Amino acid sequence: MTLQEIWREALAQPGPEEDPFALACLFQKAFGVERARLPLCGGQVPSPAQTEAFSRLRARLAMGEPLQYLVEEWEFYGLPFRVGPGVLIPRPDTETLVECALSLLAGTAAPRVADLCAGSGAIAVAVGHSRPDAQVWALELSEQAFPYLEENIARNGVNNVRAVAADVLRPPELEPLDLVVSNPPYIRRGELEGLERQVQWEPRMALDGGTDGLDFYRALPGIWRPRLKPGGWMAFEVGYDQAQAVGALLEAAGFAQIQLFADPTGILRVVAGRARFAAAG
Repeated sequence: MTLQEIWREALAQPGPEEDPFALACLFQKAFGVERARLPLCGGQVPSPAQTEAFSRLRARLAMGEPLQYLVEEWEFYGLPFRVGPGVLIPRPDTETLVECALSLLAGTAAPRVADLCAGSGAIAVAVGHSRPDAQVWALELSEQAFPYLEENIARNGVNNVRAVAADVLRPPELEPLDLVVSNPPYIRRGELEGLERQVQWEPRMALDGGTDGLDFYRALPGIWRPRLKPGGWMAFEVGYDQAQAVGALLEAAGFAQIQLFADPTGILRVVAGRARFAAAG
């Protein structure tokens, strides 16, 4: 069969989870041909190995494996990120946190930033790429996620971002910071089993926020406030119904000027606060 025939057959007989976009992604992964180029090379006959690879990818998608893991790369904030088993998949919601971070840093020259629970490095790399004058430390504890973090820093050429293998609850010594950002685990433990099956493939440690989903929001502000410069900021991504609770936790930990930021769907997705009496330490 030619590439064009394989494509038409796949469209005519889609499997579970296979919309045209997902099929196009798998097609490009297996055959190295973008959908837009099919009119130019649709008459080519792929190798048996390529055809078998396409079939395997479709079977894995049907089993619920995330499309992002299958294609091994995903775009975030206009930048490419390597992803796979062991690392949280970057999502469009999180771009709201990047926009918030850049807004908070707008009046600061050569800012110092820490990204906690950095995962693939999506936030740290996006901030570092947008602010070449910034110094960004990306902290990640997971041995499975850390190689993705290092690779994504390198592939995006952000020499101002440094990967740090560290527990964010026992932070290393860093220079005083202008901003701490984090997309920590925030799913309620009792809701984990009911998540979409694609999400079940992602690392539990990147999802599990404890009984009420707020464990990290309780711990991190008090730990990291002393590491901020006077007047420094802390900003979190939060779950769809957690903004008010997280704002209250920030306030209780010594933050003021609490700000809430909505994502493109109108959900309050980011909470930020400014340290009242932050003293670098």
